Amino acid sequence: VQLQASGGGLVQPGGSLRLSCAASGIIFRGNYMGWYRQAPGNRRELVAQISSGGLTNYADFVKGRFTISRDNAKNTMALQMNDLKPEDTAVYYCNRIPSSPFWGQGTQVTVSS
Repeated sequence: VQLQASGGGLVQPGGSLRLSCAASGIIFRGNYMGWYRQAPGNRRELVAQISSGGLTNYADFVKGRFTISRDNAKNTMALQMNDLKPEDTAVYYCNRIPSSPFWGQGTQVTVSS
């Protein structure tokens, strides 16, 4: 089983990053998929979700700034993050919804000047 998030890094406030997720078909196919994040000392939270048909939903704190997408043929998903803020600093994970036990290592996003 694979859930591999990548694309994180250090970016200044107002900058952009694009995260990618490669998932095993057993996790991905036909399921809602989501991007989650966890900041130090905080609980893991759902950031954005997308249905197998492309319907999307976003947490209020990222609406208008983040865009989730998926490629069903490749079992991949992406999160385009624009206008990043320091409070977006966290480890970002991809997983299905409801989540599977296989979280992977996530990818660190740090927003700092």
